[in-house]
Amino acid sequence: MQNILFVCTGNTCRSPMAEALLKHKNKNVNVQSAGLFACRGGTANPNTVQVLKEKGILCEHRTQQMNKTLAEWADLILTMTSSHKQMIHVEFPEYASKVHTFKQFLEEDKKSTGSFDISDPYGGSIETYRQTMLELETLVDKLIKKMNHIEREES
Repeated sequence: MQNILFVCTGNTCRSPMAEALLKHKNKNVNVQSAGLFACRGGTANPNTVQVLKEKGILCEHRTQQMNKTLAEWADLILTMTSSHKQMIHVEFPEYASKVHTFKQFLEEDKKSTGSFDISDPYGGSIETYRQTMLELETLVDKLIKKMNHIEREES
């Protein structure tokens, strides 16, 4: 079973959404999330909880900060922005080969010049959170397809 870690800034919005979505849609993977500047033991943003609830997903998330133990645990580390990826490369260079922005990992055209960042809904309206949820759900669906494809190739 693969271990996937989603990373954002505070571990209250984007990474918990991605974690909850992947756990909900694929029971054959271990998933955690963390933030580069997270306070340990906090909760997900109320808007994050609300938009997950609208999808029928219960969110009982506790925040945690990115650390070496999580980096070791993860087979794949997916960040929400390029700057998150760069910060992990600086802090944990020995795990750099595992770290990708979420969009970059799924990008079929590696020469794309588009942004690989997922915008942070923090401080935005509930509609902003719904837009982020929709973007993340699309990416999680693509991730599941990619993982299933890789799994079939390996068997």
